[in-house]
Amino acid sequence: MPRSGRPKTELILSAQERDQLVSWSRRRKSAQALALRSRIVLACAEGVDNKTVAAQLGCAAATVGKWRSRFVEDRLDGLTDEDRPGRPATVTADQVEDVVVATLESTPANATHWSRAKMAERTGLSKSTVGRIWNAFDLKPHRADGFKLSNDPLFVEKVYDIVGLYLEPPEAAVVLSVDEKSQVQALARSQPAFPLMPGMPEKRTHDYVRHGTTSLFAAFNIEDGTVISALHRRHRATEFKKFLTKINAEVPDHLDVHLICDNYGTHKHPTVTTWLAKHPRFHMHFTPTYSS
Repeated sequence: MPRSGRPKTELILSAQERDQLVSWSRRRKSAQALALRSRIVLACAEGVDNKTVAAQLGCAAATVGKWRSRFVEDRLDGLTDEDRPGRPATVTADQVEDVVVATLESTPANATHWSRAKMAERTGLSKSTVGRIWNAFDLKPHRADGFKLSNDPLFVEKVYDIVGLYLEPPEAAVVLSVDEKSQVQALARSQPAFPLMPGMPEKRTHDYVRHGTTSLFAAFNIEDGTVISALHRRHRATEFKKFLTKINAEVPDHLDVHLICDNYGTHKHPTVTTWLAKHPRFHMHFTPTYSS
């Protein structure tokens, strides 16, 4: 005689419950799990057995039995997921505070800043836990930015002067931002490069030959982005005067020249000031001290 199994509790839906289940099963924004559970209950309400419902909906008979029972017991509320307690927190608020305070107000012995390993050793927490705490509070002890407050007594006047040149350049004039890059290494590859070919990038040797150092002088035209540049072996007032001579030759004679420079000594050397006195169309504007 075939086994009939345990008798199933009759599942009868109210009109309101049926409407809600149909809505859940059809609404596109519903969670797919909730939509499936709703279809299971609707099918069971038609008097179909669990195996048949499972075959129709492509799920396991145990799944049908679970949500049928949950609905019979708790009705619509039984179809939602219960809160999962999970593992209790293993890191206390005091431990988090200790990590944050130690990061902000102290440094490790024989080191300039905290690392995850050193903080983990100090607190007894894992390195990954320390990293999560730092990320949560946006702490990056391995990074440092520099700053320097200007002590120039004419700081405000110089800022107004230079910012004014950038925002409203004088008419019939060119504004050049001038600077030098010294100690540039002059390097050459030990062998010629292989040219670019289809499917193959350009190739260069890893080793190189040193040809000493050079200094790059550059004047950036703030209006059109062009650059007047020169290379010199040394970085003295003599070389800067030669660079000014090149600027004088390349800028049209009818334009005044406003140069924005930092406070490097060569820019104020007597050799340079004498040259500037002979070229009155040149006007020097110095950035505030420590504010290049």
